[in-house]
Amino acid sequence: MQAADLLTIGQVADRTGLAVSAVRFYADEGLVEAHRTSAGHRMFRRAEIRRLSFILIAQKLGYTLGEIGEQLAELPTGRTPTERDWERLGKRFSTDLTERIDQLAELRDKLSACIGCGCLSLERCQLYNPEDRIASRGVGPRYLLGDRIDD
Repeated sequence: MQAADLLTIGQVADRTGLAVSAVRFYADEGLVEAHRTSAGHRMFRRAEIRRLSFILIAQKLGYTLGEIGEQLAELPTGRTPTERDWERLGKRFSTDLTERIDQLAELRDKLSACIGCGCLSLERCQLYNPEDRIASRGVGPRYLLGDRIDD
């Protein structure tokens, strides 16, 4: 790889809108690959811009760095990912995003009904759990996670 094919960390930061420290962090976490010059400076292939953009989008969607790293690990290293590589990654994310959208829509609908009642109708409330009766079924908001009140 020739130096002309590489970007400085500052150039990558400018292109992605990230702080240099953020680019350094993602490289240290192994989410993007940096090449070191003989002087120890980090240099990046242009393809790392797309990876960094993916990281930013995925974080805004609520994915953890661990989850993002798992997805990025499926992309090839040592070469620029092709359109087909990105399509495969997109298909994996599509299923998960559809599930998240469905869960968010259900939460929105249940919370709207709850907020709309003004807590005057606790028998119908999806959050109400008198005496923590449903605790034996697991942690979290069990009714909102799909457990039925009458189970």
